[in-house]
Amino acid sequence: MNPNLYLWLIPLLPLTGAAVNGFFGRRFSKKAVASVAVIFSGSAFVMALNVLTHFSSLTLPYVEPGISWIRSGDFHVNFAFYLDQLSLLMLMVVTGVGFLIHIYSVGYMWDDDGFYRFFSYLNLFMFFMLMLILANNYLVMFIGWEGVGLASYLLIGFYFLKDSAAAAGKKAFITNRIGDFGFLIALFLMIQHFKSLDFQKVAAGVAQLPAEVVGGAGVLTAIGILLMVGAAGKSAQLPLYVWLPDAMEGPTPVSALIHAATMVTAGVYMVSRSHVIFDKAPTALLVVAIVGTLTALFAATIGIAQTDIKKVLAYSTVSQLGYMFMACGVAAYSAGVFHLMTHAFFKGLLFLGSGSVIHALSGEQDMRKMGGLRRKIPWTFWTMFCGTVAIAGIPPFAGFWSKDEILWRAYSQGPSKIIWALGLLTAFITSFYMFRLLIMTFLGEYRGSLESGGHDAHGHDSGHGHGHGGIHESPALMLVPLVILAGLSLFGGAINAPRFLAPVFQVESGVPGAEAHALATEESGDKTTEHILQAVSVGVAVLGFFLAWLLYWKSPHLPAQIAESLGGLYRTVSNKYYVDEIYNWALIVPLLAMSRHWLWKGVDQGFIDTVINDSADATAEAGGVLRRMQSGNLRSYAAWLTAGGAVVLAYMVWLGVH
Repeated sequence: MNPNLYLWLIPLLPLTGAAVNGFFGRRFSKKAVASVAVIFSGSAFVMALNVLTHFSSLTLPYVEPGISWIRSGDFHVNFAFYLDQLSLLMLMVVTGVGFLIHIYSVGYMWDDDGFYRFFSYLNLFMFFMLMLILANNYLVMFIGWEGVGLASYLLIGFYFLKDSAAAAGKKAFITNRIGDFGFLIALFLMIQHFKSLDFQKVAAGVAQLPAEVVGGAGVLTAIGILLMVGAAGKSAQLPLYVWLPDAMEGPTPVSALIHAATMVTAGVYMVSRSHVIFDKAPTALLVVAIVGTLTALFAATIGIAQTDIKKVLAYSTVSQLGYMFMACGVAAYSAGVFHLMTHAFFKGLLFLGSGSVIHALSGEQDMRKMGGLRRKIPWTFWTMFCGTVAIAGIPPFAGFWSKDEILWRAYSQGPSKIIWALGLLTAFITSFYMFRLLIMTFLGEYRGSLESGGHDAHGHDSGHGHGHGGIHESPALMLVPLVILAGLSLFGGAINAPRFLAPVFQVESGVPGAEAHALATEESGDKTTEHILQAVSVGVAVLGFFLAWLLYWKSPHLPAQIAESLGGLYRTVSNKYYVDEIYNWALIVPLLAMSRHWLWKGVDQGFIDTVINDSADATAEAGGVLRRMQSGNLRSYAAWLTAGGAVVLAYMVWLGVH
């Protein structure tokens, strides 16, 4: 019999921290606010570790019954919690990395006036993310799904007095609503066809249906594509990726927590959790593969030309998420989740490291004004070096193992070798722009101005950096999480996530799944091709490093010359292919014009206001007539009575005649 793990306590702890700081934090000292936030998020991590220690003795999947929530005829939903290998891995990532980011944030946000508000939002985000991954059904998942969107809006627009931050928060919120609409329609289809939103009952219903064919348009294909629409919004895939680069307006710890380690991976988790649907809907699976592959390459090319250190990492995040969807699209769900885990380590590290650089430079984010920082902030340099090597896919760092697993599975079981080739090209570009970032930031000569006081990213004096005593290393509160994440970036690949996740994706769905087939043949298959492809993967990563070294270290004058020779092509890439401008011209301007001229002036002013105003005028006019009738003059009243009596008498005579 399974022990009671009290899973409900894990999300409740950060919710309590959010409530305490949200309601009372204004009266607390900063130490008290930090203590509340860190203790409650750390307690959630301790509870997750407790689950990990008992995990081997559980009968899986472990369902912790909750309360009966919705009941209508034969459809009912319980507010319950669900645990298997997939949710456990996500649980450890969210609570572990989230706890480290909370610690880092204490040092980074210490001088900010909204200190208590920031930690309340951060704890609230953790609550919703934990609800999402521990949900027993799609409806509870949807609560967490919408909640992380809300928390993301609050954190991205944290500096709401800045127009750019407020606009970025609204952009993220609205873009996510587009994806969420698709997710919601998918839930309605599940209710219609399976009479349930429970994961296990939906899987049982799917098992009763025949597998669809490529190019088919059955109900499973429709559900799968709609789920992918939701995932594209939350996980910043084409064409809904545009919110994530602008989300860098939030404080750097927000970028690390939401846009590297947790929220943006929710779509990958949802697709993986829904694998029984995708396994029988090859058309939907192909859509996932194509969208993921194109997003990975598209975002990587934009990252080449960015000069803002956080924007480079933002487009890198979009690209790496594309890699995860590419894995899911070739039914290599375990490889995609494996990369989700390692990405949380090295991208969380890189974002926090960039925050340490920005902190040292009093808010400077332009890499063209950096350089030579290796000697000034060595701890930041070496930890970011670990993250860069990991994301480039160089062994033995964690990123190599997960990226190689994706490329191998794309080659061996993908619908086309083109997906593998584009994935390999993306790996080369990733290595190039990440080593470009490292060289421009830390090597060579310092190109900034030591005299300027500097401001932080939100326009306030940071209180640190070269304007206040020179460039210096971050405090220990910020460096300790960097060192831990650097260690995970180095050794995290030793966690054999695909083997650990195998039972989740071997669930019978009525068709021989590619995931199960690959795992069954893993030991007996010929490894020669796989080892050759590993060598090719490492080779392109080294080639990317060599090109970055050649252009930005050996011959630093070449990039400007190449950019000038490319002319319009370089400007197009530098301006992110003008996608925001195209969206603005094609969607936003017409929508605003329609709202202004048709809805506002036509419907609101022309119809609604006219009806209401005319009704008011008619009422006032009738009241004026009645007011004049009530004059108080006895002779006037007698005349009205006589006239009324005459009318009544005439009516009665008329009735008598007829």
